[in-house]
Amino acid sequence: MSSIAAADGGQVRRCAAAAAPSSLLRWPLSSSSSRLRIRFTSLGFRSSIRPSGSIGSGASELKDSVFPDEELKAPPLDSEELILYPDPNEMNSTSDDLAAPPLEPEELKISAENSDSNEVESSGGDLENITLQPEVPDLSISMVSPSHPRPPPFPGTFTKTKEPISLRETDRQLIYAKEEIGHAPTISNDPDLYAPLFRNVSVFKRSYELMEKTLKVYIYRYGRRPIFHTPALKGIYASEGWFMKLLEGNKQFVVKDPNIAHLFYLPFSARQLEVYLYKPGSHSLRPLAIFVKNYVDWISAKHPFWNRTGGADHFLVACHDWGPYTTNLHTGLGENSIRALCNADPTVGFIRGKDVSLPETLIINPKKALRGLGGKAVSKRSILAFFAGNMHGRVRPILLNYWKEKDEDMKIYGPLPPQVSKKMSYIQHMKSSKFCICPMGYEVNSPRIVEAIYYECVPVIIADNFVLPFDEVLDWSVFSVVVAEKDIPQLKDILLKITSEKYVDMHENVKRLQRHFLWHPRPVKYDIFHMILHSIWFNRLNRM
Repeated sequence: MSSIAAADGGQVRRCAAAAAPSSLLRWPLSSSSSRLRIRFTSLGFRSSIRPSGSIGSGASELKDSVFPDEELKAPPLDSEELILYPDPNEMNSTSDDLAAPPLEPEELKISAENSDSNEVESSGGDLENITLQPEVPDLSISMVSPSHPRPPPFPGTFTKTKEPISLRETDRQLIYAKEEIGHAPTISNDPDLYAPLFRNVSVFKRSYELMEKTLKVYIYRYGRRPIFHTPALKGIYASEGWFMKLLEGNKQFVVKDPNIAHLFYLPFSARQLEVYLYKPGSHSLRPLAIFVKNYVDWISAKHPFWNRTGGADHFLVACHDWGPYTTNLHTGLGENSIRALCNADPTVGFIRGKDVSLPETLIINPKKALRGLGGKAVSKRSILAFFAGNMHGRVRPILLNYWKEKDEDMKIYGPLPPQVSKKMSYIQHMKSSKFCICPMGYEVNSPRIVEAIYYECVPVIIADNFVLPFDEVLDWSVFSVVVAEKDIPQLKDILLKITSEKYVDMHENVKRLQRHFLWHPRPVKYDIFHMILHSIWFNRLNRM
């Protein structure tokens, strides 16, 4: 039996869940073969890799009535089999460059962040004492000062494109779009967009219009469940699943003919890579990285599309904390391809201007993804600042050391105590607070940022080097506070220096921002699905 964790006032309940069919879970290892051979079948993989844990709730989620009008089926597969070639000895290597960073147990993370949840899946694994030493370039970018550096110039100052000798029609279309964005007409008042939220609302609007008119995406059909085409629609990694589900069902942007596509989507799940390929206790991500490398190598050998650009027009979407590390063994993925990552940290390889910062959204019930939106009016928010959560990573223990039970205005806890949650739940605390503290966990990202936006609480982000979601278009300074880790002792002073007038503006901006972070079973204009796709589109144009 596997376990499912449920949250209640910061305390975890564990209840039994039916185990997955053994045919999905047991892949016998043949030590005599130096070649890994994977054949996709209707049930999933037959493979020489034994998965690390039981299947999550992904399979059952695919039948969820949140998408009532369609049944999700694995796309057709060519008669050819997918052959991967890792060395079995290499698969078992624990080289430092692919050491697994600490993984925040999903059931604990959810319990601390949402006291009104029902059942959520458990990721398991006790990795708290693991030290990560990845071999990545020094790409540190400070994002924590009040005037943190802005991203590369928005399209109005795009570098002029030098056309190659021979251009495909799709390239010409992208170059045209890039030039059009650079000459976007100035917008003084747009009924659909609230200008103060954006760095440059004129160029964002023009870029978005051209995306709707121009962009075509091809989705590789190769690969069967559970690692491919299997969107997990709940939990803390739900962003990658919802994007996959909505894109695969999209008829506006997705095309069947790869020759007319501007972008190519690699439809694998980083979450499922962890579930099926990570061996608990091994502290090695090598099996995951080898799988991804061989998948891309196979695509580039079978088709010409990857090789035309070195993968620059290919993209993946991964919300799992380990997303950046799964691409470490393939140079093209890391250096050229667009990676939409929740773990948007330049110190672990995130490349600003190429990669996309993916918002981490916690979804408890896919049928009610938009549950409980909104919060109290400014005049009724009696708490200055609130945080409750588990203690892991470098920032949270420091936060509690300085502020737990030190000040009546600062409601700072570890897991929300039962005696507190009985009077006011986690969500009620957020709805009653002026500022919601969003410290990093093991990695820079946290679903608290989006939760704060949902409950109209101004987010206070404490995570050095975090490239914020949609930072290439949104001006985070007008609806959030970014605090350097070293300034945690002065946290209250920093918040009190924000005038009442400015806070009212920030609160209003958070309310207007909310629409850009909402998931809808059928996407609507400017929602989170379209914002993610726009960031991928924009970064492709930026590197043309």
